Amino acid sequence: MPEGKNKLKVLNAVSEVVPFITTGGMGQVAGALVKSLADIDPELDIRVVLPLYSHFRDKYEPQMKFLGDVWVRLAWRNIYCGISELELDGVTFYFVDNRHYFDRSNAYGYFDDGERFAFFSKAVFTVLELTGYVPDIIHAHDWQTALVPIYLKTHFSEKYSNTKSVFTIHNMEYQGQYRSDIYADVFDLTEEDAALVEYGDCLNLMKGAIVCADKLTTVSPSYADEIQVAGGYLLEPIIRENAHKLSGIINGIDTKLHDPATDPLLEKNYSAEFPDGKAVNKRQLQSLFNLPIAPRKMLICVVSRLAWHKGIDLITYMMDDMLRLDVQFLLLGTGEHDYELFFEERAVRSPDRVAVSIAFNPAIDSKIYAGADVLLMPSRSEPCGLAQMVACRYGTIPIVRKIGGLGDTIKDCRMGNGNGFVFEEYSAGALLDTVSQALDLYNYRENDWKNLVRSAMECDFSWEISAQAYRDLYKGMQS
Repeated sequence: MPEGKNKLKVLNAVSEVVPFITTGGMGQVAGALVKSLADIDPELDIRVVLPLYSHFRDKYEPQMKFLGDVWVRLAWRNIYCGISELELDGVTFYFVDNRHYFDRSNAYGYFDDGERFAFFSKAVFTVLELTGYVPDIIHAHDWQTALVPIYLKTHFSEKYSNTKSVFTIHNMEYQGQYRSDIYADVFDLTEEDAALVEYGDCLNLMKGAIVCADKLTTVSPSYADEIQVAGGYLLEPIIRENAHKLSGIINGIDTKLHDPATDPLLEKNYSAEFPDGKAVNKRQLQSLFNLPIAPRKMLICVVSRLAWHKGIDLITYMMDDMLRLDVQFLLLGTGEHDYELFFEERAVRSPDRVAVSIAFNPAIDSKIYAGADVLLMPSRSEPCGLAQMVACRYGTIPIVRKIGGLGDTIKDCRMGNGNGFVFEEYSAGALLDTVSQALDLYNYRENDWKNLVRSAMECDFSWEISAQAYRDLYKGMQS
């Protein structure tokens, strides 16, 4: 990709990005964001740097151009770093190779994650030196690349004095917290620099990025407000001190990927204008999960990690009462073992009403969204959420708690025009009451339900609007 004299150069430093690797929302968001930015504005030179994990090495490495290998200095050690390049969908990707750090079965979850991503953050600047690409803005994502804006303000402040940084908080829950005595040996920080990451009795990499970055973003306007008050996992004072540089920009979804009119995995394609295919997909889904074929019985689904902050406890508390409403329930997900056992036991006890797949299986996600009538997302906390937007795209009505991005994207149909059902109180009773009201609409006001489905499917959750907001943020930093 030619740099072009007038192009605004933006390098995204991220630990995961589709189509190469994703473990959750951040990888999907980063992949969609950079592609959308490249699509909407030819004056942006968008590039990405990420680790070369073993997960995608065999598939993509033969297509890459090897640029060279260098030694990265991290505290007292020199570490091998290979750098490769690949252009895809108008975006240039750089890959940082070190098999000791990145040839592992998982992207995260190791005792040396701090060292692994400190190396990666240092290697980001090695990529710049090797390629000669000097970005106007480096956009870092979550704690894994929190050291990038920190190093930019410390180690590389003179060399890249005109480069500014954006740091996006995808989830405050994971902050990169480590023992306070490893700031030099692991993170290559001086005693003076260590003050940037010290917080409480530990080192907090996210805290350092919040302080050092020129701009902060998070993934929904409501979440930007919440993390300043009670959702910042003890970083609320730091967020408030830096609120002048914080923006909440709602995530989008890939509307080409999530399109019931063209999705090749569906039994029958359909759209808001021609919705009859949804009934075909419901029958196919009931058959796939060995549930009785019941076209007019509400099929409620959950597609989620089975974690405390996802509100799964509310579902367990009201599960028996919900089943007494004569509905079907289907769950896909993995997570905390007690939750997995709970839902598996309910499926064994009520096989005609409950179906459960304890698995991470993206191949059947769209089958569930296309076949179910309702999606439950009663989250305790939710920075943005993608499932509720995908569900709308497929005409499956979300029932969500008004928190974070859920409240920003789903409007309660009981208040007039809306695309779902929204409740506020974090309680099993509030969730059950909302499910009951949704069921009444589904059972007794069929035309109103059809209109609700159509309204949900017509919502614009494309990345174009979000990408424009990021583009405006980038360009505003140059004025």
